[in-house]
Amino acid sequence: MNTAIVYYSKHHGNTKKLLDAIAAAEEVTLIDVTATPDRDLSAFDRIGFASGIYYAGFARQILSFAEAHLPEGREVFYVYTHGAPGGDFLKKIRAVAARKRCRELGTYHCQGYDTFGPFKLVGGVAKGHPTAEEIDGAVQFYRGL
Repeated sequence: MNTAIVYYSKHHGNTKKLLDAIAAAEEVTLIDVTATPDRDLSAFDRIGFASGIYYAGFARQILSFAEAHLPEGREVFYVYTHGAPGGDFLKKIRAVAARKRCRELGTYHCQGYDTFGPFKLVGGVAKGHPTAEEIDGAVQFYRGL
């Protein structure tokens, strides 16, 4: 299956660590949404969206990209890292995929080191994340799709 993962990973590169491990283990095309904001996805059967969590959701760059470039009827999955525990972080990206009649295959997430906003005052949260086990978990998740 021809798979692309469109990602936005800034600040500490938490999400990119997961994706690099997946790409090292499996044949996947990684697409940095900031480097190629107009990439055509029509050649891909399966499309992943990956992001750190910003303001309780996926990065706006990912949401805009998906709205503009996600082909209809594809299989999609999500990978994300977050500093704060829990939340409905997928609401907006899932809405885009639903409008495009895409079928969701699954989600993988783990904590990631976060120094945004008030977390900076205390030296950040989720230090040491993602761990080696969490990175391996992302690879296993992808293999199970």
